[in-house]
Amino acid sequence: MKKLMILGASYSQLPLYKAAADLGIATVAVSTPGDWPGFQLADECSYTDISDPEAVLEAAQKHKINGIATCCLDAGIRSVGYVCEHMGLKGLSAEAGKLCSDKYLMKEAFVRNGVNCARHICIRNREELETAVRTLKFPVILKAVDLMGSRGIFRCNTKEEVYSHYTDTMTATGKDYCLLEEFIEGEMLGCEAMICDGELLYCLPNNIENYPGFVPTPIGHSIPYRKQEILGEEVRRQVILALNALGMDNCPVNCDLMEKDGKIYVIEITGRAGGNCLPEIAGLYYGINYYEAIVRLAMDMDVKNLFAGKSLRPAVLSHIFTSDKDGILKQIHNENNPQPDLADLSFNVSPGDEIRHYENGRDRLGQVILTGKNLQGCENRLAEVLSKISIEFIA
Repeated sequence: MKKLMILGASYSQLPLYKAAADLGIATVAVSTPGDWPGFQLADECSYTDISDPEAVLEAAQKHKINGIATCCLDAGIRSVGYVCEHMGLKGLSAEAGKLCSDKYLMKEAFVRNGVNCARHICIRNREELETAVRTLKFPVILKAVDLMGSRGIFRCNTKEEVYSHYTDTMTATGKDYCLLEEFIEGEMLGCEAMICDGELLYCLPNNIENYPGFVPTPIGHSIPYRKQEILGEEVRRQVILALNALGMDNCPVNCDLMEKDGKIYVIEITGRAGGNCLPEIAGLYYGINYYEAIVRLAMDMDVKNLFAGKSLRPAVLSHIFTSDKDGILKQIHNENNPQPDLADLSFNVSPGDEIRHYENGRDRLGQVILTGKNLQGCENRLAEVLSKISIEFIA
């Protein structure tokens, strides 16, 4: 039986394990030790740091894998590329995995290859920070180059905020440098895609619902993109430019973009499927199991036919449940009944769990995914669903 190594064993990766099992493929779960649910689903386990490429390669060779994949997290991307290149597997090159995993190296590649992106300056000490503050116009973004879920990222409107949050960013990052970027004030959007042997199998821009914070943090996505007719082709062009800039191929694609005054800017791009229900809404839109597509691509199985001649669903929307306060969960009250348009309504917390007010993706409580005839209908339905859910904390 062929083996697929999956980096990550949390609830976000569980659909990958299930999709592989449905295809008759054995799985090897890779993560640091812990009570991760993926360990229960996998056929074999490796207690390895997924951010350590050499350690992951050693585990991959030991388990004699035939493919490697991840989804919804960035920590293992460099390892995916490293293993694919050293073992001759289908997937990212080692160089592409490296560029995807460092926002500074990524931005430098963007600039060299004509990708529209924000002006940026690499910061290695306070002296360089002071010079950069005098160079860029406010507002600016302080950004850790190696983290996901908006961790280590702060919007700053003044010099004082820059100097204050610089310590926060450098405490969070594992690097000895960070970025200071101009802040493009526009409308955020995302794009999911998949590239196989140099061919873009699909390109799906999506609208983003943001949670307000130091920087806007996505907690919801919807399709179709509201400006598809006027900007869809430019989104696709910029995504292709970014893929070529990083040398990305044979991988799912998650891209964050910004639109300002009709111009599309690439914020960042990486070689894995996005989080926050993006694989689910892409799958619903195309009428496929998108996790199966990820598995097929990693295992060098036919994937192109999954997207061929599909009847597209009119509209799909996802939303992440959050809390605006801290506490110990007593109960989540849910008065919603099953309905055909309610593709998913689930929670990843249980009574007794510690709940944190939302700051990044680690603080999510659950999710809802809706389908409908149009976006407005999905948005109205979301308001109705949310009105029937409440959180009770232990006093």
